[in-house]
Amino acid sequence: MPELPEVETIKQELLPHVSGKRITGVELFWEGMLRQPSPKEFQSRIRGQKITGITRRGKYLVFSLQNGEWLIIHLKMSGALLAGRGLSPRFTRAVFHLDDGSDIYFCDPRKFGKIQLVKDKDTVMGKLGIEPLEDDFTPEVLQKLLKKRKTPVKAMLLEQGLIAGIGNMYADEALFNAAINPLRVANSLSTDEIKRLHKSIKEVLQTAIKRKGASISNYYRPGGEKGSAHNHFRVAHRKGEECPVCGTPLERISIRQRGSCFCPVCQQ
Repeated sequence: MPELPEVETIKQELLPHVSGKRITGVELFWEGMLRQPSPKEFQSRIRGQKITGITRRGKYLVFSLQNGEWLIIHLKMSGALLAGRGLSPRFTRAVFHLDDGSDIYFCDPRKFGKIQLVKDKDTVMGKLGIEPLEDDFTPEVLQKLLKKRKTPVKAMLLEQGLIAGIGNMYADEALFNAAINPLRVANSLSTDEIKRLHKSIKEVLQTAIKRKGASISNYYRPGGEKGSAHNHFRVAHRKGEECPVCGTPLERISIRQRGSCFCPVCQQ
């Protein structure tokens, strides 16, 4: 699933292609991805609207339109947005035509992605938690979030209503770098461990953004290129490989039905 670094990369690279451009029409090849409104109303309301900007909230891409409405896209497990002219990407579910002759292709092999057009973006994202790369995400804030949780810390990091944008692989990386076992009960972490985890979360996400995200399976950047963050993972998706610190084979366990890779020695 595209997580915060992948969605942030898409936002940054897509912005020059769409900012100030007008949507002349939308072709829908699979209407099931459209959460709201109806396909006919969606095409009518969005046609002729100028895109004034793109932001990211958690794992959502948020396009601001000239009329004050919001086009919100969640790529879910396998979605991608490609920019170009005259392309024919596989698994194209929708095409947004722009007034400069270019197109934005929404591709999604597994059909889990969602598109919404709303007047109030909080109706979609209002319950998301704090952004981990914003200044107001401090060690003290993280401590307050952890204090209330008796769940495994790995599961807590994935709760989008607490912290928005962290997904499975970056939670694994952050916990490894902070030397914290993913099964540790969240409210059992010491002050020093919380500080390490806070620092690790920010560093892992910022580094992944610099490397344009991780192309584990279906993630592609708007130009069709892959990211390289996965080439530098220390534990995520590396079950059975040697720990980069101690050489112990990395293990994979299930926590709340999510696979978690970790080092049983470094993260005792």
